[in-house]
Parts: sequence; C-alpha cells; structure tokens
Amino acid sequence: MKALLTTLRPILRNVRFWIVLAVWAASLLFVLFQGGKTSLMLLVMISVLVAYLIAGGLGGIRRVHGRRTLSAGLEPDHTLQAGEQVKVSLNFAVPGFLPMPYVVIREVMKRHNGETWSFEESVIPDFRGGGELVFQTPPLERGRYYFTETQCVTEDIFGFVEHKGTFHVPGQFRVFPRTVPIPGWQMIDRNSRLAGPQRSIASRRETTQINGVRDYVYGDRISRIHWNATAKTGSWKSKEFEYDSVPKIMIALDAISGHYASDKQFELAVSTAASLIHYAMQKRLCLGLLTAGEPTKMFVPSENPGELQRMMHHLVDVTPDGFGELQPKLEKHARIIPSGCLLVLISPASGGKTLETLRWAGTRGFTPSHILVGSSGDAGKENGWVSMLKAAGTFGCAVADLKDLPAALGGGVA
Repeated sequence: MKALLTTLRPILRNVRFWIVLAVWAASLLFVLFQGGKTSLMLLVMISVLVAYLIAGGLGGIRRVHGRRTLSAGLEPDHTLQAGEQVKVSLNFAVPGFLPMPYVVIREVMKRHNGETWSFEESVIPDFRGGGELVFQTPPLERGRYYFTETQCVTEDIFGFVEHKGTFHVPGQFRVFPRTVPIPGWQMIDRNSRLAGPQRSIASRRETTQINGVRDYVYGDRISRIHWNATAKTGSWKSKEFEYDSVPKIMIALDAISGHYASDKQFELAVSTAASLIHYAMQKRLCLGLLTAGEPTKMFVPSENPGELQRMMHHLVDVTPDGFGELQPKLEKHARIIPSGCLLVLISPASGGKTLETLRWAGTRGFTPSHILVGSSGDAGKENGWVSMLKAAGTFGCAVADLKDLPAALGGGVA
C-alpha cells in the first residue's frame, strides 16, 4: 500500500487531477439522482479519463529502461585526449501501450572534480514507446567522466499530469592530458653515456636488471630464456633487461595548490609531464613520476610500457591539492629515487626555496633540472631565472604554452 501511494503521489498532488476527479464525482451524483443517457455518457467518458491518468501513473514511463553507447572514438585501441569530444547515443524504451506525445530526456555527466554538464532534449517516441537521443559533448578537459541517472519526463495526451521515470546505465570514460610530440631532449642527449647523435636503440647496452618478459626472438641465448614464464604460458618467453645507455629519469610534478595561480597553469604542468612520459615511451627511456600532492604519489623509474601507462592514468585524476613546501615531500621519497638519476622538476615556483630544492637534489647525487611552467608572464624574470640556473650548471627552461615545450627542451619544433 505504501509503495502504491508513493507511485501515485505525483498524480495526487496535481490540481488538474483533482478537478477531473471532482467532475467525475459530480457526474456520478447527477446520474444517481437525475439519470439520463447524456449524464451516463459523460460519466463513462470521465471514468475512462480518470482510469487513463491513474494507469499512466502506475506504469509506462516509470518502468522506462535504456542503453547508452559512446562514439567509435572510444574503441579499446583509442585514447581520448583533452580537447576532443564524445558522441553519445541513448536508446530508451517505455513498456506498455499508453500513448505519449513526447519524452523529455535529461542526461547529467560529471567530472571527477565535481563539475557537471546537463543535456536535455525532447524526443517523440515511436508506436512501440521507444526512441533515440543523440548528442555531442563539448570539448572535454583532462579527467574521469561518468553519467548519473537518466531522467525521462512526459505528459498524458491531454496535458493534465506530468509523469517521470529514471534509469541508470553505467557509462564512464577517461580523457588523458594534452601532449605534444618532442623531437629531442637536449638534457638526455647531454647526459647519455653513449657518444654520437646517431646512436640507435639497438646499440644500447643492457644491464643485468630484469625489467619484464617478452616473446622469444630467434637467436636469443639459452641463458636469456625465462623458463617460468615459458612453462606458464606454453610459448617461449625471454627475459627483458633494462638498458643503461641513458640514465634513469624522475619527473617531480609540483601539485602544491599555493604555487598555482590558475587551473590553466596546472593543466600546463600536467601536460608537460604527460608529454615527457610519452617521449619516454617512444624512446624506451627509464622514467619515473612523483606528484607532490596530498598524499605524494611515486612511481619508480621504469621503461616498461605498462608502468608508463599507469603514470599516464594517474595524471588523469591528479589535482593541485598539496600544501606546505616541495623539498620535504621530495626528501621523504629520496631513498627510493635511484642515485644518479635525472630529477626533472616541473613547477611554476622560482626563487630561493626552489633553488634550495635543486641544490639539495644535487647533494643527493641527482642531476637536477627545472621546467618553469606558466609563470606570471614576466619574460624578463623568467629569462633571468633560467640564466641563473644555467650559470650554476643546472638545466632550466620556461614554458608558457605547451607548443613551446619541444623548443624549450632543445629538440626543435614539433
């Protein structure tokens, strides 16, 4: 009984329904006391109308269901980058035989940081009560997106009572940060242990550190075969070793909220880190990531594509939620950072404390560098900071826009 009252509550609250019900009661009394075919016909018509209104409240749109499909761009081998759009197709079906003049569909999409987008459109259902809504999202920024409950609203054919129904179809996708192709990285070339600009990946010397397992290649030595993986998979597997021709790289992304003047500035920092990770994937560099937020998250240096992809997924959700100073966060994880690695600090902060952090990195055996992102726009101050770092033997560059990153790293224009 309680569930029935809950279902009928929107109808019972409607003034128009009570007017129709009052007319029905008056017609019933008129038939009982006065009689007549006209009064009886009026009573039958109003009775049918009341039954129709109640039936619409008990069923129909309240039992709506549907499914959602995203655009072909979201195939497993494709990743969305910031700035791209998603085409959404929503199919719905309303069970029952009661006619509906239209159905208003309301979709709500949320971002991981709480931002919401609403999409509303009216659809005329077919004779079976089904329909399709197709819409396109605006250009999306980096983040994780998901859809909430879909709300469907319709009215009876006379426009007396509004009926509502909801259904939930899980739909979630990720938008990766913007990246820019990097032709070359001067700092890596300068610190490479192999001379000559024409060195290839094939000439890089392997270490004894196992980095993973790969498929057997004809010519691999017996000592290189990974017997456990071969027994488990049933196919020949070989050990994958790390290369030591290029030193390990650790990217330190500043995620302290007080250091950023705007969200756009932080997005530039994230995109810079993502571009460096993408470069490491292409060149098979051993790279790690540390995001100095709350809490600080660290990925040890690796050239395994799966680990580098995990770093990219982490950058999808990262926010500038850190507080305090940067150096204590680095000191906390210093023992995990490999000695001799290149420490690349991506931060909009400059000045005494940043210089102190870079000097600390040098005393710990790291090779520090600084990418100054999206600063206040004072070109003189930026150039002065970069010149001071170079005078101290530390690589530094300033990036005001993502497209400037390739040239800033000394690799030319992408």
